[in-house]
Amino acid sequence: MNWTFTTDAEEYAAAAEPWLLRDPVRNTVPLTVLRGLRSGQFSEDPLMGWLTDERAVRGAFVHTAPYPLLLGVVPLGGLPALAAGLLERERSVAGVSGPLDVAEAFAQEWWRPEKDRRSERLYRLDALVPPFAPGRARTAVAADVDLATRWFVDFQREADVDVEADPTPVVSARINREELLLWEDGGRPVALACVSRPLAGMSRVGPVYTPPDHRRHGYGSAVTHAVTRLALDAGATEVLLFTDLANPTSNSIYQGLGYRPVADYATIHFG
Repeated sequence: MNWTFTTDAEEYAAAAEPWLLRDPVRNTVPLTVLRGLRSGQFSEDPLMGWLTDERAVRGAFVHTAPYPLLLGVVPLGGLPALAAGLLERERSVAGVSGPLDVAEAFAQEWWRPEKDRRSERLYRLDALVPPFAPGRARTAVAADVDLATRWFVDFQREADVDVEADPTPVVSARINREELLLWEDGGRPVALACVSRPLAGMSRVGPVYTPPDHRRHGYGSAVTHAVTRLALDAGATEVLLFTDLANPTSNSIYQGLGYRPVADYATIHFG
């Protein structure tokens, strides 16, 4: 098995996208990042690659610093060669993210010790169940960028997501694509949620955030239901989301909306 490395998103897409699309549910994050790369996001020193065996693609990765190395459903036997290839290129990798077994196997091959990890569970929608909360959803507009950016930063801080990049461009892009909804109660925003536009029939919810002062009113459930409904109305046949396994409340909330577990994932940061 051999890895091919590139900094060209279109070259990567031509080789790896058909393989990623074989399992768009489990490869939801790499597919979403690839779409961002092709539209001009993550343009600062990206590195991508795909694994071949007898000319057939067997795996893929994307690295968009300062985010962790992102792995799809890669055969474990291909990870030592990936680690070696990154070291040869003197690529700085602060962490790895992917399916649990894949992330753990790469971490064992990397030269830096594990610092900490975030354990997540991927859920897919079964049958959508409506919640109840006072208020209504509305689509975020340009005037909401500052508020939404602050909430993105607060979400990352609470989730212990160690990212140095300013989320303002991502927030602006999601607002422009009408992927970000706010839940309002009494005319004031109290929660937000995002959902990606359908890709191969798949949309992914996240982030979902309710500021501490507005919690315990059902706003998070309500805005998650609203973006899920948005994805379904846009033609999604699979709606997915990730939850932090350390947060039993969010896991129970999403299951109450009709989401069911698929697989476990991990983000491992290196010391």
